[in-house]
Amino acid sequence: MTILNNPFSLLFIASISLFLFRVILIKTGFIFTFKRKWRYIKDCFHVYQFFKVPEFSESMQRNQLYYKVLLYLHSLASLEDSDFTNLFAGRKSNEILLRLDTNQIIEDDFLGAKMYWINQDKTLVLKIRKSDKRRVLQPYLQHIHTVFDEFDGRKRELKLYMNVVDDQKGRWRSVPFTHPSTFETTAMESDLKIKVKSDLESFLRAKQYYHKLGRVWKRSYLLYGASGTGKSSFVAAVANFLSYDVYDIDLTKVSDDSDLKFLLLQTTAKSVVVIEDLDRSLSEKSTAVSSSGILNFMDGILSSSCGEERVMVYTMNGKDHVDPAILRPGRIDVHIHFPLCDFTAFKTLANSYLGLKDHKLFPQVEESFQNGSSLSPAEIGELMIANRGSPSRALKSVINALQTEGDGNGGQRGRKAVEESGEPSGVFCTEGANAVKEFKKLYGLFRVKSNRKSPSFNLNNDLKSGL
Repeated sequence: MTILNNPFSLLFIASISLFLFRVILIKTGFIFTFKRKWRYIKDCFHVYQFFKVPEFSESMQRNQLYYKVLLYLHSLASLEDSDFTNLFAGRKSNEILLRLDTNQIIEDDFLGAKMYWINQDKTLVLKIRKSDKRRVLQPYLQHIHTVFDEFDGRKRELKLYMNVVDDQKGRWRSVPFTHPSTFETTAMESDLKIKVKSDLESFLRAKQYYHKLGRVWKRSYLLYGASGTGKSSFVAAVANFLSYDVYDIDLTKVSDDSDLKFLLLQTTAKSVVVIEDLDRSLSEKSTAVSSSGILNFMDGILSSSCGEERVMVYTMNGKDHVDPAILRPGRIDVHIHFPLCDFTAFKTLANSYLGLKDHKLFPQVEESFQNGSSLSPAEIGELMIANRGSPSRALKSVINALQTEGDGNGGQRGRKAVEESGEPSGVFCTEGANAVKEFKKLYGLFRVKSNRKSPSFNLNNDLKSGL
């Protein structure tokens, strides 16, 4: 009687009973079953309308709304409360990402209306009451666009897309793009970096200007030079600078010219589209893609209608034996030569790899370069990585490698590569003098002046008045 008359004792007994009751319900799955049944009962009293958002259109172009909705759903707090959710590691070491599973249903509340999203195979389905549709559908879709734009304005999670053998689920497969390369870590002359960044920034602001000219809003770069000179790292630096995804096209996995067009159709805006070793692919006939197919890919009608805000990048070892039609202005806007390493590039590498801005061995390294010896940035980088525990030992290994290079037949490799190209180291060429003048006038490109007498950074003679 004493326990029953004590309110605190009754409260304690009630709490224990409620706890045990909840444990029993959860363990038996009763709550989960009840929620499903209750949803079914509510559906019987309402008329719903369904809207499909497919990943691809009938012409197999990517549906941008699909990706905007998908990003929006992944940002919802209700994703944590759903019946089941996929967990993935994020870009940061302690980051866990929640991702939808197939046939998963996500609830969302908007202006007092319930919105249900169903994740079907390559299609997102919106389920909404007909009585709410006229009132909330348009504002809700606008809300999704706003959330996406806010997220897109910040540093978004970049992806690297690679083309695969044809199947029923699309030609591209993606992985997170985590390449750390930036313009600050790229072994390139500072003047050239300034010009490239200025060109990219001007491109980002140029949508209206391109439309005024009746041209597609895209920019194309040719990177040429020996293997290991930093072309791939430069592509990564461009992607990180712009916060663009990367589409890396492997021509050996492309069946014909039509297949190449199909791949281009499936790329998205805000992307860097890359074809590496184009000269080798065309000369060795290692692919089924023809020269005309490449030309149409560069500036054909299909290229003009597949979308905008893209940067096209083509890499080559050399351009001397490439069809001039591929290199003409309009198809290639900017040419950048990647030479073997010189002393300026070496200092950038030493700062990035060893944290050295200066060292007593630097004059000896400079002398080796002045004597005509050279290595690729990749070769020097590997020597620094292998000896990163001792900067002095790393520099001595570089000096030894340069001297060895100078003693053999490869000693003049750096100068020979420049002489054969007919262009100075790091040359930055744009598509034509008139186009450059217009570009400067309307984009605000500025002339970068250098006090150095070295010819390592010059424009072609017919372009010097342009930038």
